[in-house]
Amino acid sequence: MAMNRKAAMGFIFITLLIDVTGFGVIIPVMPQLIEQLLGVDDISKASQYGGWLTFAYAFMQFLFAPVLGNLSDKYGRRPVLLFSLFGFGIDYLLLSFAPTIAWLFLGRLIAGVTGASFTTASAYIADISTPENRAQNFGMIGAAFGLGFIIGPLLGGLLGELGPRVPFIVAACLALMNWLYGYFVLPESLDKEHRRPFEWKRANPLGSLLQLRKYPAVGGLIGSFVLIYLAAHAVQSNWSFFNIERFKWTPKMIGISLGVIGVLVAAVQGGLVRVVNPRLGNERSVYIGLGLYALGLLLFAFASQSWMMFVFLIPYCLGGIAGPALQSIISGHVPPNEQGELQGALTSLMSATSIVGPLMMTNLFAYFTHKEAPVYFPGASFLLGAVFMLASAIWAYIALRKDHTK
Repeated sequence: MAMNRKAAMGFIFITLLIDVTGFGVIIPVMPQLIEQLLGVDDISKASQYGGWLTFAYAFMQFLFAPVLGNLSDKYGRRPVLLFSLFGFGIDYLLLSFAPTIAWLFLGRLIAGVTGASFTTASAYIADISTPENRAQNFGMIGAAFGLGFIIGPLLGGLLGELGPRVPFIVAACLALMNWLYGYFVLPESLDKEHRRPFEWKRANPLGSLLQLRKYPAVGGLIGSFVLIYLAAHAVQSNWSFFNIERFKWTPKMIGISLGVIGVLVAAVQGGLVRVVNPRLGNERSVYIGLGLYALGLLLFAFASQSWMMFVFLIPYCLGGIAGPALQSIISGHVPPNEQGELQGALTSLMSATSIVGPLMMTNLFAYFTHKEAPVYFPGASFLLGAVFMLASAIWAYIALRKDHTK
């Protein structure tokens, strides 16, 4: 059984690695492609469209993630994961040949419907984990994310020199290769004895979130998750736009910076979490991690030299010890046959914040960088993100303290 679990973790790790690499390839050139399709040379305006593209993806994922999560509880993780990977391949093909900005939105809508790879992977990992190694195994998601962000953005930055559409073609090939890999290699993790019937009332965003009320500790941590997800969009939605505006970075430089982020995230999630979290405990890991996130965001906001962005990545990425610990606490309160529903609900929650977060952060960036801005401050979104991270730590402390007193 132990060997089977190790093999399964290897399969899911490779699947996520290829998935994230495909996603990372397109990031350095997305601002350039948006400007090209709009026929403008205005990074402030492009950032606003970037926010709306993320909104389109997140809105569809908000609606469909609980459906796919519940389907994985009924039919197993493998078919749902394969469906998701195939959908990403179609999305990237549409983006590769998009003649207008509307085609970009169409591709993002399709990806939002099918984009449950991390949702299903989280449920998969919960299936094969024990209470002792759950946090470390969830850290492997972050490690795959980190390594994918080493390979993907570096490759995207180099391919972007050939044209803004080339990375999208490569991303499509990677996604479809990943689908084939999963079809032939990925085993099922949820046996039939632990499956449950599909229920529509539990397969919608509101229904899946309401189900979390059965677990008071989980429900109490929802507010903390919301603030973390919102804060993360200060970086996720703004990194390319901020550094193009503030330091005149090229797609190649953006790719290099994202590669550095990948190295740090992989080191923290794949290595440090396995050493530090068991010693600190999950709760202390959450508080310390969120504090480091806040520090990194604050430093980003006031960076005045290009090299500072690389140095300040260190405390920000060290904050990554918080995520696996928080996810371990939550999943530990939920039985095996409801892990898919839980992960679907959390993905819907993440998608809901991705509806608000990118628009909030990119428009805040646009407001403080346009020609008539009252104050020029491109780091405003990072500052707001730091505030959200500190508030999240306070919220988590209150929720966990209540759980201990019961």
